[in-house]
Amino acid sequence: MELLNNLALGFEAAFTLKTLAYCLLGTVLGTLIGVLPGIGPIATIALLLPVTYALEPVTALIMLAGIYYGAQYGGSTTAILVNLPGESSSVVTMIDGYQMARRGRAGPALTAAAVSSFIAGCLATVVIAGFAPPLAEVALRFGPWEYFALMVVGLVGAVVLAHGSVLKAIAMIVLGLILGLVGADVNSGVARFTLGFPQLADGIGFIIIAMGIIAMAEIIGNLQRVERREVYTDGVPSLFPTREDWRRLLPASLRGTILGSVLGLLPGGGTSLASFSAYSLEKKIADYPERFGKGAIEGVASPEAANNAASQTSFIPMLTLGIPSNAVMALMIGAMTIHNIQPGPEVMTKNPELFWGLIVSMWIGNVMLVIMNLPLVGIWIKLLKAPYRFMFPAIMMFSAIGIYSVNGSTFDIVMTAAFGLLGFLLMKLGCEPAPLLLGFILGPMMEENLRRAMSLARGDAATFLTRPVSASLLAVAVFLLIVVALPALKRKREEIFQE
Repeated sequence: MELLNNLALGFEAAFTLKTLAYCLLGTVLGTLIGVLPGIGPIATIALLLPVTYALEPVTALIMLAGIYYGAQYGGSTTAILVNLPGESSSVVTMIDGYQMARRGRAGPALTAAAVSSFIAGCLATVVIAGFAPPLAEVALRFGPWEYFALMVVGLVGAVVLAHGSVLKAIAMIVLGLILGLVGADVNSGVARFTLGFPQLADGIGFIIIAMGIIAMAEIIGNLQRVERREVYTDGVPSLFPTREDWRRLLPASLRGTILGSVLGLLPGGGTSLASFSAYSLEKKIADYPERFGKGAIEGVASPEAANNAASQTSFIPMLTLGIPSNAVMALMIGAMTIHNIQPGPEVMTKNPELFWGLIVSMWIGNVMLVIMNLPLVGIWIKLLKAPYRFMFPAIMMFSAIGIYSVNGSTFDIVMTAAFGLLGFLLMKLGCEPAPLLLGFILGPMMEENLRRAMSLARGDAATFLTRPVSASLLAVAVFLLIVVALPALKRKREEIFQE
């Protein structure tokens, strides 16, 4: 009964004309940036963070969430028609989706992707509504010891699941932690790591880091890439799958949804891990695995269901624990702090209309996407032919205007440009920006909880081992580090990411 009352509150918050308009805007933008390879939801959300200053918290988060799960829909269109991943989680969709398009079955492939994403989105929203409240109640009993240990596990999980070198992932997290400590010390007021710049006394703005390291660096990197696009549109007018297609895609969608819902909760996991795992599962349980790679519709349905489910269940640790499971959730936490909302279990009690309004908006957004996506395929195809070298400079210009509008400071623009160059350099060195962003978000919170715990324990570091929950979480973190350092597992991990 309480759940129904909460959902009624969510519908009341989400079913306003303004909120529906921004939900539609978010899903359209998400689909658009999913269709256009090279931009991605992380860069887009980072670019739009200044816009959220002018919006109410519920409206801002609903729009940003729509961009995130809308990008999972849009990415499949490019993967199927152009053999380019519009979004990283759509890499697997290319394998069979593009082969279906080459055989004149682009329509059924697009329908399979849209239907699977819709099923996953609706079921994952039910998971959030059912599991988030109990988890938030548990989190309310956490003290600074448990929160610190939980954040350590989150950062270690990001290292384990990061692409490429473990050492590079650790270095990026450490860099993020250091950047998060720039500014005046909370207790003493002494400036730290400001290099003599008074503008850094309040720390580095989250928008500056996000737009520089993520968005600007991504755009600079895309400008140097050679564009090569061959669009397969044969079979698009015929959107309906056959009866045999339906028999194969519906069970695959359910399996992908279940797997993606679980993997979306993991720190450092998210949509890419979910889609790869779902494809591997389908191939292993298939009666004829040799069909995969040649146009198997399950190879489209299951990964698309998994990445959409993961994109939505990743909101659970962010909303209930205040712990971001991936870079996009770190940006969502940044959007909440912009509006002076502290992410964590108290969101549900202090801002119930935000929590339940966001959940209800996911149902609404998924309905919008499935109605909108298939009829607009023709428009997306035309957009795919637009040269990016004309688009990106305009994006950079509007980004600079957005940064300046926040504080009216040219120093912020210079800082963003500097971080953009740093992000591009890190990209060329093969370093992922996501661990840096997680470290930047969690660093100040870890410091605060560490200080509180040590203060209550009178400086005794063993206090973390005397409390069962924090001791167990720290043991998990140490175990993960030991396991990922084992030579055999390290080689296997590199093989998986290479594949």
